[in-house]
Amino acid sequence: MSCPPLLLDRQGWLTVVPGIVTHNASPNCDTRPGNEEPTLLVIHNISLPPGVFGGPEVADLFTNQLNYDSHPWLERLRGLHVSAHFFIRRDGSVIQFVPTNLRAWHAGVSQFEHRERCNDFSLGIELEGTDTTPFTDQQYSTLNRLTHVLRTRHPLRAVRGHEHIAPGRKTDPGPCFDWVRYEHESGWFRRQLPAV
Repeated sequence: MSCPPLLLDRQGWLTVVPGIVTHNASPNCDTRPGNEEPTLLVIHNISLPPGVFGGPEVADLFTNQLNYDSHPWLERLRGLHVSAHFFIRRDGSVIQFVPTNLRAWHAGVSQFEHRERCNDFSLGIELEGTDTTPFTDQQYSTLNRLTHVLRTRHPLRAVRGHEHIAPGRKTDPGPCFDWVRYEHESGWFRRQLPAV
């Protein structure tokens, strides 16, 4: 069975596809300075609590609804206001939190090609996972399809991991992310990828 194509509307929302694409709008976003177009794609990983997959905690974090008392580890996130444009679950389904025409708050203190504040000019994709857990075939498939539609809509010219734009502070997507596989399957040229 073939997967339906991913499509972006004029505001930068993916078309909802039951069981594959859903929306959960985050308040943690704003307008990019000068309405700048995104030119950088940033890949992250996340799981809450760490190493726990499939729960509502990531979506709750990105929408400021996280129950910090549900697990002792979550207390350290209290007061944090973050988001990403997309979250790809282990089964390949994707939740969109912020339209691509707006700035999501995913990169934090960051720098790329001597420019700081990468949120200003990037799109953020979170993969459900950890630095030490291999990502699933379904996640790579969705990531590749999503990369294609984003490159069709926006003038993206580079892709990096969070670890590359915030070295020493962040380690994701980590050593289990297969950059060579992503390059091959997404069609992104080697010269645009970080060294592996």
